[in-house]
Amino acid sequence: MVNMTLTMATMAFLKTRAKTRAKTRAKTRAISRVRPFLRTITLLSTISLLSSCGTTTSGGAVGADRSQLLLVSSAQLEAMAAQQYAAMKTEAGTEGTLNKDPAMLKRVNAISQRLIPQTAIFRGDALDWNWEVNVIDSEQLNAFCMPGGKIMVYSGLIDKIALSDQEIAIVIGHEIAHALREHSREQVSQAMAAQTAIDLGASLLGLGAATSSMASSGYQALVASKFSRNDESEADRIGLELAARAGFDPRAGITLWEKMMTASSGNAPPEFLSSHPAGASRVKQIESLLPTVMPLYRATQ
Repeated sequence: MVNMTLTMATMAFLKTRAKTRAKTRAKTRAISRVRPFLRTITLLSTISLLSSCGTTTSGGAVGADRSQLLLVSSAQLEAMAAQQYAAMKTEAGTEGTLNKDPAMLKRVNAISQRLIPQTAIFRGDALDWNWEVNVIDSEQLNAFCMPGGKIMVYSGLIDKIALSDQEIAIVIGHEIAHALREHSREQVSQAMAAQTAIDLGASLLGLGAATSSMASSGYQALVASKFSRNDESEADRIGLELAARAGFDPRAGITLWEKMMTASSGNAPPEFLSSHPAGASRVKQIESLLPTVMPLYRATQ
């Protein structure tokens, strides 16, 4: 009885081992078939990414022409921005906060109109954008320029920290620089590339949609939600040159960021600085660029 039991156990073991070996061989064959496919996908993806890399601007005096990943068109982003901007104006108009102070609007618009012609130094097509300048009456310390030249300034940014025209020019120049470099377009492209990689990886590894969605959400929350430090640095550099060429003293960049740091001291940073609060390193970069941009400013005097 014992010998028969052992024999049956041995046979069962051999059958199990045979099945395991068969499965292993099948997996090996499957992997060998997948590998060429993966190599092809990798090659095509690499070619696609390389063909989608370029730069949205020339370097100017400060140098801002690094290669960017651009998977969506400018037209797409500009159309979306125009819709969002129009919706914001409608809402502010309904609430009675759009261009409530004619004197402030005139001031901001005059500064912007001196900056806009200077954009041709970095990209000629920017002169053809449908530029628009508006002011929202709000305590927020905020300003932005959407793709395609849609500028919005919040009154709190000017009133609460008493900005001079020179400092306002640095702020608006910084925001225009984000639009010139198409940082939003670059950010969307990075998110698309990451999502493609996440979906492909999840599919090849046999992971469910929930896992892919979770990974994507994590990327959106941690990586793609705000401009990067590199974006902010580029916007500072370009904005400084725009201001200098428009006849605004670039040294105002130092006093601007000092005021912004004071405004954020002991509190949550202003919305304008929510990504990367200004600090000593930001001021140092401006100081390091003054020898480059001060001659541009002096040439306008």
